[in-house]
Amino acid sequence: MNRVALAAAVLASAVNGWGAFECPSSNERAGALGNLYEEPVVLRRLLTPDDDFALIPLPGPNGWLRQHDEAGQTFDDYANSDANRPDATRRVIYLLPLGDFPADASPPLEEISAYAAAFFQMEVRLLPAFLPTAEQFAPRSNPRFGQRQILTTAVEAFLCTRLPRDAYCLLGVTMADLYPAPSWNYVFGEASLNERVGIYSFVRYDPKFWGDARTDRYREIILQRSCKVLAHEIGHMFGLPHCIYYSCVMNGSNHMDEADSCPQHVCPVCLRKLHRCLGFDAVKRYEQLRRFYHRHGWTSDETWVDRQLGKAGGR
Repeated sequence: MNRVALAAAVLASAVNGWGAFECPSSNERAGALGNLYEEPVVLRRLLTPDDDFALIPLPGPNGWLRQHDEAGQTFDDYANSDANRPDATRRVIYLLPLGDFPADASPPLEEISAYAAAFFQMEVRLLPAFLPTAEQFAPRSNPRFGQRQILTTAVEAFLCTRLPRDAYCLLGVTMADLYPAPSWNYVFGEASLNERVGIYSFVRYDPKFWGDARTDRYREIILQRSCKVLAHEIGHMFGLPHCIYYSCVMNGSNHMDEADSCPQHVCPVCLRKLHRCLGFDAVKRYEQLRRFYHRHGWTSDETWVDRQLGKAGGR
C-alpha cells in the first residue's frame, strides 16, 4: 500500500462498520508466528507466546476492527513481501519538527528520538525545526470543532523534497492538528510508504486537549503516547500492517481510549517481523528499552521488559 492513514483516524460521516470481528484461533496465531525452530534459541524464547502477550480484545462499538476489515499478515507473508528494508545507503531514520513545540504541551523531541533509536535499533537523527508560513500545507478550520489543521498530503509532498540521501525514512512531527481529506475529521498521522515519508501530530496527546485535568505526570502521559504512536507509525514504514493476533502496539485504533489500551510493546508476530527486517540483537534492544522506561518511571513497562530479559537469560 502506498499511502496509509495511521493510528487513530475518524471519519466526519457516520460509519456503520463491516461486521463482527472474531479473534484468531490458537492455530491461526501459531500459523501467523511461523516455525520458530528456524530461529536461534534466545530469540525463540523471546518469541514464544505466554501470559505476557494478551490476546487482542474484541473492539467496542466504535473500535477500529468494527469499522475496518483487516485480514492480518503472517510472518511468512511478511518475509516473502517486498516491504522496504534498510540497506547500506538508506539506513537513518530522520525526524523533522514542523512548527513550534510549546514546552508545556509537547513531548521532548530528544527523548522521542532516543526511544525510536532503542525500539528499532537504528540511528535516529533529529533535524532542525522547519517553521512553515501561515498558509503553507493547505490549512483549514476543522468543520466540527474549529481548530486549525493542515493537510497531510501537502506536508508529505514537501517532505519528499527534503529526503536526505542516507534516509531510510523522513518523518515530520508537529503540534498542528492534521486532516487527510476534506471529508475527514482528523487523523493522528499518515505515511506515503513508497516515498518513505510520513507526518504525525502530537497535539491530541495532552489530556487538556480532550478537556481532562492535567495530573502531576501529564508530561509523561504526553511522552508515552507520543512514543507509542511513533513506534506504531515507524512500524508501518517497515511494512508491518495492523496486527490482529495479539494486543500489540501495531493494533489499529479509532480513538484515544483505544490507542491508550494498546501496549507499548510489539507482540511475538510483529517482533519476529521487525527482527527479520532489521537483524537487531533482541536482548540488547530490551536492555536499552528498560533503561529508557526506568529513566521515565514507566514502571509497568520496565517490569514487563525485565520478564522478557529473564526468559532470555539476560546478559
